[in-house]
Amino acid sequence: MDERLMKKCIGLSVPEWDMAHRLPINRLVGPDMWDSGTIFRFNSAYMDVTDQSFMEKQWMMGAALIALIAIGCGLFFLALFMSNPHAPLFLYAIPAVFIGGFGYLLIRFGRGVMFSLTRMPIRFHRRARKLFAVRERRYFDAKNQGDHVWEIPWNEEELFCLHKEVTQFGTVYHIRHYALDAEGKVARVFSIGREWTGKPEIEILLAQWNYWCTFMNEGPQALPKPMLFHTERETPRESFLYSLYGFGLTGSLLWRLITMPLVLIFTPLRMLAIATSRAPIWPEAIEEISQIDPNDAYAEPRKGTPVGWAETVLAQQRKEYPDAPQRKTDGWSGIEDGVENANQWALDQPPKNLAGG
Repeated sequence: MDERLMKKCIGLSVPEWDMAHRLPINRLVGPDMWDSGTIFRFNSAYMDVTDQSFMEKQWMMGAALIALIAIGCGLFFLALFMSNPHAPLFLYAIPAVFIGGFGYLLIRFGRGVMFSLTRMPIRFHRRARKLFAVRERRYFDAKNQGDHVWEIPWNEEELFCLHKEVTQFGTVYHIRHYALDAEGKVARVFSIGREWTGKPEIEILLAQWNYWCTFMNEGPQALPKPMLFHTERETPRESFLYSLYGFGLTGSLLWRLITMPLVLIFTPLRMLAIATSRAPIWPEAIEEISQIDPNDAYAEPRKGTPVGWAETVLAQQRKEYPDAPQRKTDGWSGIEDGVENANQWALDQPPKNLAGG
């Protein structure tokens, strides 16, 4: 889901389904804890997490490419009609409207992907008890200000929710934060981590929320290793793997062969998005409170830790990095089966003892 579509919520009440599926920060939401591929780095002070759009750049670029091809077709027919001095006037209007419509789509899908930021991390900061979310590139340098960052206090008043969206590709779920204005309407909204499709994958989101909350409430020593550490300097090989895994982290050889033509189209598009963008710049004030001890025992990734899809898979094959690391949560008194617990969360009105009030 394109994050920019979330702006349709601004000025409205929080959706009822989301309010009924509020995520508490001070207690567990399920029996399991693991990361599902959202981490850039962590240490004793903070953890940098992906935003939802990070793994979907190639899809936005693909939509922009289709719009660009359509504009080219419109220009061709416009030139063809203009070459005929006897062509009726309405024929000029058809390709003009066509060009204008797809020009809008090109700007819509391309803006924020090209000439933007290579990533927009969300920093879970234990010391500050806040989330710092990079939301937009600052194009005109302002001394010490860095890029545009939203600050979200880590307290029980903040509204974190499990969000459900019905799309033409199926029902998708992700974790959202809503900031409300004085009238209780949505003022700002953004998603954290990855989006998953289908009711069974609610279990993944609940385990992920437990992972982030455990970091903020207990520290990195209580966590299993993440699925992987995403690279902060994306290479062409990583762009290929992001495009490949965009069609599913696991798939048969036949499925990989079927999707390979699209993967080979998406890979250079993602590479183009990365090449035309720059790394995010944190404001100086956030950098100052994010300084860590060089000998921090929990700082990762460190020397010897695989970074990125390719290195991690190779390390797993050598038995040097765990495959799908996870653990059970301590103190969970609810349903012991993660799938059944997720089924309860999937209800329009989950049991009161599950969701936050």
